[in-house]
Amino acid sequence: MVNPKILIAAGGTGGHVYPAIAIADALKAENSATEILFVGTRNHMEWKAVPKAGYKIVNVWISGFHRRFTLKNLLFPIKLLTALIQSLKIVSSFKPQVVVSCGGYVAGPVGWISGKKGIPVVIQEQNGFPGITNRLLAKFASKIFTAFKEAEKFLPADKITVSGNPTRNTLTAIDKNVGLKAFGFDESKPVIMIMGGSGGARSINEAVKENLETLHNKAGLQILWQCGSRYYDVLSTEIDETQYPNLRLTEFIDNMPEAYAAADLVISRAGASSCSEFMLTGMPSVLIPSPNVAGDHQTENAKSMADAGASELLKDEDAVNALPELVSSLITDQEKLKKMNKAALSLAKPNAAKEIAQEILELAKARMN
Repeated sequence: MVNPKILIAAGGTGGHVYPAIAIADALKAENSATEILFVGTRNHMEWKAVPKAGYKIVNVWISGFHRRFTLKNLLFPIKLLTALIQSLKIVSSFKPQVVVSCGGYVAGPVGWISGKKGIPVVIQEQNGFPGITNRLLAKFASKIFTAFKEAEKFLPADKITVSGNPTRNTLTAIDKNVGLKAFGFDESKPVIMIMGGSGGARSINEAVKENLETLHNKAGLQILWQCGSRYYDVLSTEIDETQYPNLRLTEFIDNMPEAYAAADLVISRAGASSCSEFMLTGMPSVLIPSPNVAGDHQTENAKSMADAGASELLKDEDAVNALPELVSSLITDQEKLKKMNKAALSLAKPNAAKEIAQEILELAKARMN
């Protein structure tokens, strides 16, 4: 019997890569014989995250086209041609029954080649305003899974299933005491977790740095601060961690299940995948949408969460001044946190990855017959 072969293209940020890994995990859970190969780029986070999750990844040389003039754009035609040739070789040698695009530039050439060869393409779109790659690939798609109904404005509505974003089911598997111990925290003080996405967020980092004395010493909080690889070296030299014994500054959090278990409140960008994780874990959140994303989709994500009572929305430009008071008021209001927890859980779609995986395997089965 031929085993299902699924090629997954996702890259650039955790918002694309972690949903892809969640789908891969669900595919394996549905059929352990499924062969999975990821396509990504060497210089982005998928190159480490995918092997760590237990999957093989191959490289395609591609990057985005910058809207403003830059010398890097002169390389774009060469990169695109190279990426198409590489994608053709990968697809021809692996021979997948289905190709899955979770977004990122790398999915473009892989999905285009697959569509031209008549291989079913499945799109998983995390945001209400789809990324350019998935918009371009939509004409080839057999099925499109979205987290938000608003995506129908930009993608073929007849192909769409609103499934929610796939999330890792391991995120809820850790006891709080285990989570606290993992970071050297204790249960006597509340824990806040700060995240700026896989690359970090400059304005959130500035807001935390400016208010670190207030949050750590005056409010007495234990702080897990994921500042991002771009900012870690500078912040680690600017901040004397010996002055803040309950601070854990890190460029990236590898053990997210323990982090969610330990935290009482999270301060974060409002990327769709992060919001989906907050729903799944019931994590109360202060969301600070990035103003630098297409279609201002993070603000829409944050509004949806705030309207449901799961989050507080804080504008990026207000973060430095408003953050300490907002965090202090929330972290001391247990009733409010409980309500936010229930509201977040009510929004969750924990079976998203399973539903998507089942549909992918049905397409693969039809292709194999």
